[in-house]
Amino acid sequence: MGYKTYTCPASKKCGGCEWLSVPYPIQLDRKQKAVEEYFEGLGEDVLLYPIIGMDKPIRCRNKIVVPFAPGPNGSKGNGGRPQNAKQGGKRDGNKPYGKPKPSMKYGLYARGSHRIVPKPDCLVEDEMAYPIVESIAKLARSFRIPPYDEDAGTGFLRYVLLRIARGTGQVLVCLVCAGDVLRSSKAFVNALRKEHPEITTVVLNVNKRNTNAVLGQKEHVLYGKGYIVDKLMGCTFKISATSFYQVNPLQTERLYDSAISMAGLTGSETILDAYCGTGTIGIVASKRHGCNLIGVESNAQAVKDARGNARANGVENAEFFAEDAGKFMDEMAANGEKADVVFMDPPRSGSDERFLGSLARMAPKKVVYVSCNPETQARDIDYLLDHGYSLKSMQPVDMFPHTSHIENVALLERSGKKRRK
Repeated sequence: MGYKTYTCPASKKCGGCEWLSVPYPIQLDRKQKAVEEYFEGLGEDVLLYPIIGMDKPIRCRNKIVVPFAPGPNGSKGNGGRPQNAKQGGKRDGNKPYGKPKPSMKYGLYARGSHRIVPKPDCLVEDEMAYPIVESIAKLARSFRIPPYDEDAGTGFLRYVLLRIARGTGQVLVCLVCAGDVLRSSKAFVNALRKEHPEITTVVLNVNKRNTNAVLGQKEHVLYGKGYIVDKLMGCTFKISATSFYQVNPLQTERLYDSAISMAGLTGSETILDAYCGTGTIGIVASKRHGCNLIGVESNAQAVKDARGNARANGVENAEFFAEDAGKFMDEMAANGEKADVVFMDPPRSGSDERFLGSLARMAPKKVVYVSCNPETQARDIDYLLDHGYSLKSMQPVDMFPHTSHIENVALLERSGKKRRK
C-alpha cells in the first residue's frame, strides 16, 4: 500500500476526510488499536484479526449527497421567489418567464454545521459523481430552479442524492425538493440524460419539513423505474433512494465474507437477519449455503424490497417481517421458535436493552454482530457477556478510508455460563 498521502483543496474545511494527509498504513494501525482499546477486558483469548484495508483507498463511495443553498449574490434576498414578470425578461423555451437565473452554492457541509463548503471533485467518491452534480447545478440555473433557503424556508432544490451501482454501472439521481412539482421536468431530465446517458432513473423526493433529515417520505419518478439494480457477491439487489445499502462496494464484499465465514454455516441452520434492511447479508448467506432465512426490519418499504430481492436471487426459503426486531424475537422465544445464528447490523447508536434481552432469551448458538461503531458494539457485547455469551473473534474492516470510522464484525457463541470478572 505504501506511504502515499492525498491532498484535497476542501479537506481542511469540509471535515469529511479528516485523516486525508495521514499515510494509509498509519490510518489502519490507528483503527486496529482503537478496536483493541474498545474491547479491552471483554473476554479472554479473543482472536482479533488484522484490519482489512483497501489496496487503493480512493473512489470508493457509491452514495453521494450534495446540499444546495442560495449563493452569496443570488436568491437569498428574496428566498428564491421569482421576480414579477413585468420586470422584464425574455421567454426562453420551457423556462419560466421573467425569472433571473438563481445564484447558488453547493458542496459539502463543514463539520458540525450547515455551512456549505464548495464541492471539488471528491477523492473518495465514485468518479462518475462529480460531472453529474456539475451538470445538475448548471441545468438548475438554466431552468431557473431556485435553491432552498433553510433560514427563510423558501426556494426549491434542497439536495442532490446520487447512487451508483458499481456492479452494473446504473445510476440513480434523486432531486430532493421542497415542493411536489419540478417545472419543465421532462425537458430537465432529457437535458440531463443527454449529457449523462448512464443515468438510469431520476426521482423527485419531496421534503417540505424543517428538518435535518435529507429525504422526505413522498417520491415521484421522473424517469425510469425509480430504482437501480446492483450486483454484489453473486446476487442482485434493487436500490432506491431510501434503501440502506453499504456505500463502499468492494469493502462490503469483504465485510460480508467475513461475517458469513465467522458464522460457520453448514446449510442446516435457520438464520435470523435482524435489522435486515433490504436483506443483503441474509440473502447472500442463504444463497451461498442454503440455510433457512428469517429477516426482520421495522421499515415496511425495506421489507418489501427484501422480499423482491429474495425472489430475484432464487432464494425461496426466506421470510421477511416488518416488525420491531426485539418484539419479534420475544414472540419467537415465547412460541418456542429458535434461530441457530443471528446476524445483527444495528445503526451507529447500537442496540437497546429490549433487543439484547430478547436475543439472550431466544438463545441462538451464534451471534454475528456487524457494527459501524465499535464503541456502542463493545457496550452491547458487554451486556451479552453477562447473559450467557462469550466473545470469540473480531474482524475490523476499513469501509471509510481517510476517516476515523471503523466497521467491525464480532462473533459471539452461546456458552450458557456467566463470565468471570
